[in-house]
Amino acid sequence: MKNSLEIAPAKGKLGVLIVGVDGAVASTFIAGVLNIRKGLGRPIGSLTQMGTIRIGDRSENQFPFIKDFVPLANIKDIVFGGWDIRPDSVYDGAAYAKVLDKKDIDSVGKELKAIKPMKAVFDQYYVKRLEGTHVKEGKTKYDLAEQVKEDIREFKAKNKLSRLVVIWIGSTEIFIRVGDVHKSIATFEKGLKTNHKDISPSMIYAYAALSEGVPFINGAPNLTVDVPAIMELADKNNLPIAGKDFKTGQTLIKTVIAPMLKARMIGLSGWFSSNLLGNRDGEVLDEPGSFKTKEESKLSVIDSILQPDLYPELYSEYYHKIKIHYYPPRGDNKEGWDNIDIFGWLGYPMELKINFLCRDSILASPLALDLVLFTDLAARAGMKGVQDWLSFYFKSPMHMPGVVAENDLFIQLTKLKNTLRVMRGYKPISHVENDGLLTPDPMAESL
Repeated sequence: MKNSLEIAPAKGKLGVLIVGVDGAVASTFIAGVLNIRKGLGRPIGSLTQMGTIRIGDRSENQFPFIKDFVPLANIKDIVFGGWDIRPDSVYDGAAYAKVLDKKDIDSVGKELKAIKPMKAVFDQYYVKRLEGTHVKEGKTKYDLAEQVKEDIREFKAKNKLSRLVVIWIGSTEIFIRVGDVHKSIATFEKGLKTNHKDISPSMIYAYAALSEGVPFINGAPNLTVDVPAIMELADKNNLPIAGKDFKTGQTLIKTVIAPMLKARMIGLSGWFSSNLLGNRDGEVLDEPGSFKTKEESKLSVIDSILQPDLYPELYSEYYHKIKIHYYPPRGDNKEGWDNIDIFGWLGYPMELKINFLCRDSILASPLALDLVLFTDLAARAGMKGVQDWLSFYFKSPMHMPGVVAENDLFIQLTKLKNTLRVMRGYKPISHVENDGLLTPDPMAESL
């Protein structure tokens, strides 16, 4: 197999426009990339920068770096910009977030101070705990979308960019269900013009970006690109979309532990998860409407992995509870507690206790980098619509209608790497032939 996809080269500069550019994750992401460019830090946690991929048979021992295997954009070619509800520079945002030490902010201080946000699309109805002072005004949501489109065009022209990606790293919006207004481009555009309440700011950004020929990534649990109208627009304009909700702390652990239980056929009685978080995200999630959106994202993970319909004796009656506590003294240093009640041979009970003391923005920043680079790659390869091969990065990964979401971290990683292999004309990894169970087809090898 050697029919690789035609992938346009990563020539020129890549614009990365971030919604929530002054926030903790975004400022940490930007400052980190700028430090790495200068050789002042390492891209730890980034699969695109540090990961390898096996190609060919195991006996060939070929493990190139992913960044050498597929034609990714170079991080030196990234130009950052974005929108925020505060007018402060990204330097001020990073200083306020207190994720990074002052030396790691000041080392790229000049560059960070030069990145000042454009006015944001904001409505407090969707994020109750925040107040915006740097926001766009318009009679309709359609007017606001047109302003975002103009921002994108001006940013591209001003910075002489060849391509762009827009990524939402903003706060979690209130819970919204898919409704009639989301069912087609036509109904959506009508809703924009009539200020329909079920069209949130994140949807406005997604609509504007895709209308301008720019891929969109949703890093929050909001209902955004996972509605028929936006998916139709992505398909119509041959653009990739991805989401949703960065998989960083507690859910990352769940997508490792739950597959272990299922693999060994160990039963589950209950899973209680509690979080302490003190940054703006914690403050936003302290409001019930926004927490509902996050809760739905987190709760969906275990069921899809354990498949209680297939294993009712083991997983049909477990109790799953999630709590997020806003605790300002912690800032960005999140703590996740998990109490997991399990049972084994003859039904005897056992317990797992996990205490994950993590840094939310430190875990999320390399995910943002990988998603930007992989989404740009997908766009240059002509891969349109939902990029479910990027489910590795999300708590509640998007998938095409009729397809079951995959949440097992290691299956997700296999899916991601196999997609990269196929893009470059290599066979997906399978150990069946190598273990002598099947005879390789010589005709297939010649394709």
